[in-house]
Amino acid sequence: MVLNLVWIGFILVGFVVALVRLAQGDVAIFTKVVTALFDTAKTGFDISLGLVGIMSLWLGIMKVGESAGMIQLFARGVRPLFQRLFPAIPPGHAAGGSIVMNASANMLGLDNAATPLGLKAMRELQEINPDKDVASDPMIMFLVLNTAGITLIPTSVIAMRQTIAIEQGLVGFNAADIFLPTLIGTFISFVAGLVAVAWVQRIRLWQAPILVFFGGFAALMAGLYLALSGLPAKQMAEVIGLIGSLVIFGVIVLFVAAGAWRRINVYETFVEGAKEGFQVAVTIIPYLIAILAAISVFRSTGCMDFVIAGIAAVVGAFGLNTDFVPALPVGLMKTLSGSGARGLMIDVMKTYGVESFQGRLAAIIQGSTETTFYVLAVYFGSVNIRKTRYALACGLFADVVGLVGAILVGYAFYYHA
Repeated sequence: MVLNLVWIGFILVGFVVALVRLAQGDVAIFTKVVTALFDTAKTGFDISLGLVGIMSLWLGIMKVGESAGMIQLFARGVRPLFQRLFPAIPPGHAAGGSIVMNASANMLGLDNAATPLGLKAMRELQEINPDKDVASDPMIMFLVLNTAGITLIPTSVIAMRQTIAIEQGLVGFNAADIFLPTLIGTFISFVAGLVAVAWVQRIRLWQAPILVFFGGFAALMAGLYLALSGLPAKQMAEVIGLIGSLVIFGVIVLFVAAGAWRRINVYETFVEGAKEGFQVAVTIIPYLIAILAAISVFRSTGCMDFVIAGIAAVVGAFGLNTDFVPALPVGLMKTLSGSGARGLMIDVMKTYGVESFQGRLAAIIQGSTETTFYVLAVYFGSVNIRKTRYALACGLFADVVGLVGAILVGYAFYYHA
């Protein structure tokens, strides 16, 4: 119901704004909107088609891991924490292991690996969902934590900053200097999402396993920072890439070896799982195109520009500093479109400079926020959930808190009046 209202709102508001712009003499506005709609439909299909190979690979590997008992082993390892956060998931259920692996991929900034693992988790959660049209409590907790997920290493953002720095002739530029601010920003978003869902579902967070998790994560943040902060940008990028590659290939080798040791037919098991990947990728096409089309109308009619101008006016009216406003569109767009936000981030860095306050802030926001509408549409669409309940509200709450947190962190680290 909520996504339905949002979808209708984007279309109708965009139409009204387009009419106003037409009345002001912009005769090309509707051509621009229609062109953007067709381009977006093609983009949505291309994205889904591109997922087929990745989905088939990862769901094939996950099927091997499940048959070999490794997914169940993952689930047992996190049972103390998951029993508190996901009380409706039966102990030892495979969904627990899939959720852990999805979260691990997100932490390492491995989006291509995280998506199929997340879709696999949603299918497993749907198996224990008593009402197949309505999002269950575990689904909502999983998706909100996914949209507000912790990113330990913003790999792609670091790579783009380094590329732009070279274009701008900067020598000795450390593209990874946003590592710690981004980590803090994404942690703020994660905590906000967790608290929001826990409040609605009446989950007590002051429990030992949850506190141990937060303490362990804080220690991990400190350890990573101490280990990587002193490295040159190029060497840091190499280490980050090595960590990600080792994790991915290590999981593949572990699952295959476990399957061979248990004497299952690893090849046929992989193919069986890969078939599921193709089916899932095809299923999400209409859902993805639907949400991207609505976002396209909202963006191409200039509605996003009006929102930004309004926020700047309100902030300025209170006498607050508005230097963050040029980077704000990145955060607002990230909720709607990851590729759109990436483009805006690059635009900010090229306009103001990659080492400027605005450039650094745009990178922090890009690395510490998530595409909430995209994730909800794709993940819920993959299992035909039509009633999303409070998932969008909690996800947007985490986005807002995360965006404000990222801005405050940016000021704390980089702003010099």
